[in-house]
Amino acid sequence: MLTRKSKLTLMKILSLFSVVRGYNIPIIVLAQYLSSIFILAKDERALDVILDWRLFILVFVSTLTIASGYIINNFYDAQKDLINRPNKSMLDRLVSQQTKLKVYFGLNFLATGLAYIISWRAAFFFAAYIFLIWFYSHKLKKYPIVGNLTASVLAVMPFFGILLYFKNFYHVIFAHAGFLFLLILIREMIKDLENIKGDLVSDYQTIPVRFGTNVSKKMITALTIATVIPVFILVEKYDVGYMDIYFYIALIILMYFIRLLWKSETREEYVQLHMILKTLIVAGVFCIVLIDPTVLVNGKKLLAGL
Repeated sequence: MLTRKSKLTLMKILSLFSVVRGYNIPIIVLAQYLSSIFILAKDERALDVILDWRLFILVFVSTLTIASGYIINNFYDAQKDLINRPNKSMLDRLVSQQTKLKVYFGLNFLATGLAYIISWRAAFFFAAYIFLIWFYSHKLKKYPIVGNLTASVLAVMPFFGILLYFKNFYHVIFAHAGFLFLLILIREMIKDLENIKGDLVSDYQTIPVRFGTNVSKKMITALTIATVIPVFILVEKYDVGYMDIYFYIALIILMYFIRLLWKSETREEYVQLHMILKTLIVAGVFCIVLIDPTVLVNGKKLLAGL
């Protein structure tokens, strides 16, 4: 039987897990490794990529940085989250703001120190990334368009950190990044519609607050249609293996998404749209293996022979 003190400690751990959105971390790690194996270092043996200790440090550093980014974002959004996400906000408040800041600085110090083991360039890259996340959370996210674009760039930056490590600047990489960037940008704009009440109270000048929901929906529609461009490039110009199935299904879902968008009026409906986009992004991570499924078969045989 747990004591009251043990229960409180457990709840605080759960609270911190919620603040750093620990449920997203495994997906980010998986996305970075699968991108490395199937896209960024496709000419190298998969096992060599997995056992690369430098890559492991870079992935670990990026997860620490992203976790600290969630903390500072939560710190600045405390007021509006009480309106937009009251249940999550009450859980997050079990950890004091002072403790959050201590963990934030601790994670950033550890991330920069570990990155320096790789090189001073890696340390500089992540130090700049940490600063940009703070600047976005503190200032930029309150402004329309600029905030959305910055959030989307920050979301894909860890992948460019790994790209710089492998130094393989294939054009196909930027086509994949373009599709991911558009999905994330659309999701950020849906979040603005979803959180409009809290943004109004907190004086966040997002697109729906500044220009209205109708303008926001038109912009989201245009961006959703624009996803056809990177998909066409990926499917017609490059060899993406069986992953073309994912892209075709994604386009069908996105067309249905546009229809739902113009019917949506309530927060619950916008949350549903948000979940559709999140599911597409997560599914895209797992579908990276479809580029060359034989890697998994060969990897299983190799491991069985060890």
